[in-house]
Amino acid sequence: MKKFYTSTLQKHPRGDDVVRILAAAIEAVEPGNAVRRFVQHDGNVLRIADQPHVLNEFDRVRVLGLGKATQAMAGALLEILAPHPSRGLLIPKQTFAAPASGYEVYAGGHPVPTQNSVTAGNKAHALASRLTERDLLICLISGGGSALMTSPQPGLQLEDLQVLTKLLLACGARVDEINTLRRHLDRVKGGGIAKSANGAQVVSLILSDVVGNPLEAIASGPTSPDPSTKADALHILNKYDLVKDVPAAILHYLESTPETPKPNDPLFTHVQNVLVGSNSLAAHAALATAKSLGFQTHFLGDTWQGEAREVAKELCSYFTQASAAPFCLIAGGETTVTLRGRGVGGRNQELALAAAIEMSDMKNAMLLTLATDGEDGPTDAAGAVVTGETFQYAKRLGLSPELFLQGNNSYPLFDALGDLLKIGQIGTNVNDLTFLFKF
Repeated sequence: MKKFYTSTLQKHPRGDDVVRILAAAIEAVEPGNAVRRFVQHDGNVLRIADQPHVLNEFDRVRVLGLGKATQAMAGALLEILAPHPSRGLLIPKQTFAAPASGYEVYAGGHPVPTQNSVTAGNKAHALASRLTERDLLICLISGGGSALMTSPQPGLQLEDLQVLTKLLLACGARVDEINTLRRHLDRVKGGGIAKSANGAQVVSLILSDVVGNPLEAIASGPTSPDPSTKADALHILNKYDLVKDVPAAILHYLESTPETPKPNDPLFTHVQNVLVGSNSLAAHAALATAKSLGFQTHFLGDTWQGEAREVAKELCSYFTQASAAPFCLIAGGETTVTLRGRGVGGRNQELALAAAIEMSDMKNAMLLTLATDGEDGPTDAAGAVVTGETFQYAKRLGLSPELFLQGNNSYPLFDALGDLLKIGQIGTNVNDLTFLFKF
């Protein structure tokens, strides 16, 4: 648990308890454990979420893994499947040694898709397209999969999707909005893998990184029906005033091509989608630990979205609304940042910086933000720790929190304070968690 300690947590009287609570959240959604909870192999039967799959009734078992948790999820699944033969394609963020003969590992690009993402996406489409109704395809889906696996629809180029993704990230579009567009522009998203599988039995084990856990939004739903329409996608472009900026090919495609597969499509009678890990699961594990340590606890929900600095203000209001100390409140979700400056940071660090301003001189209060994948924006930090003393401490060092916030420059400030949470890439991703403590 050493990796969770920051300068503030090392000195705080209850720092050890806070670290135990943070660690409990991460341990609860370790990807390998998530797979093992839902998949059992008994003789010739593979039981997934209590649904049996008789292995000798299939000609072939194929595995497609995509997302930041691919390595851990695949390792657990192959242990469970052994000794039954299988082959597959794994698409992580960072490459690793293939877990078994017959498996190919091909890392994609993130958070903006790259040529590697296209190669990986085309390989995934080819894998699914070679299947028949006598095959079983097991998909392992986790956060980051939308960018890591990309196969542009005919008439679109990688450059078109790169421009679109950068525009959406810069304007503060929500993840679910970004994924709505991706589903309509990519042949392996929005049910595309299920559609390409020629009636094969498809089972997906899904680790959610999307607020509210809508299956179509997690990695843009490669095996899930798409409830959104092309009109919804165009509405998002209009909402953020991007119609004039996006490549013409994208607008043409959205205006002239068929819809994605919808929830009533019969192709999904051959698909089993299983949610094996989520933000709520991580939060409740942390709350259980907090309660055992004497804190009053409350879950503020897992649907927190919007501008990070505005969400910070709303969350900080709970310091005065909540019950008597000591308490631990946890909020889950994923905020966004509208870029106003050229600073370095991420949504969690920006939320923490805005909270430090709100909490100035607040007694016995602490707020921590944490990206559960260990990566907050383009930085090596997962988030940050703030207390009622953070604002004045920064001022004494000659640092202005207001100016750093104005420039989206949260990382250097927390780096100077020693309060960046640097937990490393931990192989899971179930959105972000914010912890509010009153002692």
